[in-house]
Amino acid sequence: MAFNHKKYQPFHPIQKTDRQWPNKQITEAPKWCAVDLRDGNQALIEPMNVDQKVALFQLLVKCGFKEIEVGFPAASQPDFDFVRKIIDENMIPHDVSIQALTQAREPLVERTFEALNGAKKAVVHVYNSTSPVQRDRVFGLDKAGIKAIAVAGATMVQNISHRYPDTQWNFEYSPESFSATEPDFALDVCNAVLDVWQPNPSQRAIINLPATVECTTPNVFADQVEFIHERIRYREWIDISVHTHNDRGCAVAAAELAVMAGADRVEGTLLGNGERTGNMDIVIMAMNLYTQGINPELNLADMDEIIRTVKGCTNIPVHPRHPWAGELVFTAFSGSHQDAINKCLQQQKATAPWQVAYLPIDPIDLGRSYQEIIRVNSQSGKGGAAFILQNEYGLHMPRWLQLAFSPVVQKATEHHQGALSPETIHELFLSSFSPDAPWVLEHYNWDDQKGLTATINSQDSPSGQPYELNEKSDGPLHAFVSAMSKQTGFNIEIQDYEEHAIHSPAQDETHQTGSQAQAATYINIKINGVNAYGTAIATDTLGAALQACLSAINYAVINDVITNNVVKDNEVECKTPTLQQSA
Repeated sequence: MAFNHKKYQPFHPIQKTDRQWPNKQITEAPKWCAVDLRDGNQALIEPMNVDQKVALFQLLVKCGFKEIEVGFPAASQPDFDFVRKIIDENMIPHDVSIQALTQAREPLVERTFEALNGAKKAVVHVYNSTSPVQRDRVFGLDKAGIKAIAVAGATMVQNISHRYPDTQWNFEYSPESFSATEPDFALDVCNAVLDVWQPNPSQRAIINLPATVECTTPNVFADQVEFIHERIRYREWIDISVHTHNDRGCAVAAAELAVMAGADRVEGTLLGNGERTGNMDIVIMAMNLYTQGINPELNLADMDEIIRTVKGCTNIPVHPRHPWAGELVFTAFSGSHQDAINKCLQQQKATAPWQVAYLPIDPIDLGRSYQEIIRVNSQSGKGGAAFILQNEYGLHMPRWLQLAFSPVVQKATEHHQGALSPETIHELFLSSFSPDAPWVLEHYNWDDQKGLTATINSQDSPSGQPYELNEKSDGPLHAFVSAMSKQTGFNIEIQDYEEHAIHSPAQDETHQTGSQAQAATYINIKINGVNAYGTAIATDTLGAALQACLSAINYAVINDVITNNVVKDNEVECKTPTLQQSA
């Protein structure tokens, strides 16, 4: 049997009845250490070249990282060359400390210091594996043998550092596979290392606790971290760091609970690249803090640049649903979601706390736009198309027009079998409610004394001549409706009418003002008792009103409203009744 759960054993958590971390809250960002250039790089099918590493290093600096693990220079010539390049070419800001990993073997430690020579501030990160499976099956050593390796490595690091007095050194130790190591033994090894280094106010040390392979739920890892936090020596002069992996999909949660349990520092990568299922994603954890009103101490505002650079250096695309970064994370397809977002955005004040349904943060904060929030497919309702027309084109459809447009959009999405672009939705809106045939408004004039005069062309005029309308009424729109009723023999009544000036991103770019500004008009009329809808856009409100009314009549003709007394879809062949000739 290939799929057999019986060959696995459950992880036995430590018995800790005095845990404090569940009652804690994260109130400030931890220290961050980016390990993209080391742990992330070693997990790539094609490791980064020096130029790619430089590009990624510069991105990390731009994001605000103050601790960056730059490689494993003793094990890789490209890593060594890269470290030398950023030191020799003064590419490291004065407030950034670089870090290099090494095993606890003297030739490798020597080579690591050679790579770091000349850096203003540097961390030498030494490690060895401590878990039972590593002790028994990989190294064939008992606990004493594993502890001796750690102490020897710590001693080597300290002794060799004295040869390079111009660098401000800090030391880091990782009991690799900590999460699978007996807590008592992990504590014993870490204390032995610290006894060598003797951390103090002028030279702190870092104890890094890796979930090298994630093998428990995050709460168990938090218990393990809290166990060390409460018992380790020199606690005042060390930073407890965590380095979680995502084998069970909980790397971020494990790191967050670890901070609650006493961790001061978190190692991870941008967008979670790393061995197997990846390292802890610093973008996610930092943004999680950000949404709680906590300064993450990183600048992630240009998320698209982060994605571009990371993808360019790692050749790994970002999933469209990747938290905070994916192209669809702020996008709603559901009609009810779209409606809620639209209503909330209309009420959201610039200086008020962010409260928008389905949007945990303002997309603008990450360089995204509101235009990306709503996409319209067959699952969308009336709100999605309305939001797009409003935000892309400045068109504020009344609710009654949204209801009329919704089945048109639904049919188009089902036919298209996918999402409609804003351009397609706009074209669909205009073709539905601003048809320019069979009747066309050529000329109009309103005089308070003489009333309305208008010229209308029809493609089916028997004489080929335009129709002249002359009508007096309380206003130009009512005069136009009265004249068209007389000319056509239809009973035309105005049901609803709305108008507004257009303010859209496209218009803002062209700086249209004054007489150049356009007005949008929406009208709902009844023709022989059946609803018809029209809209028009013009540079004056009178022209927009008359054209909208004529568009509604054209809508009625195209959709057989007049002849069949029912509203059909927009694919019905236009049928044009004959107008009466003016006397």
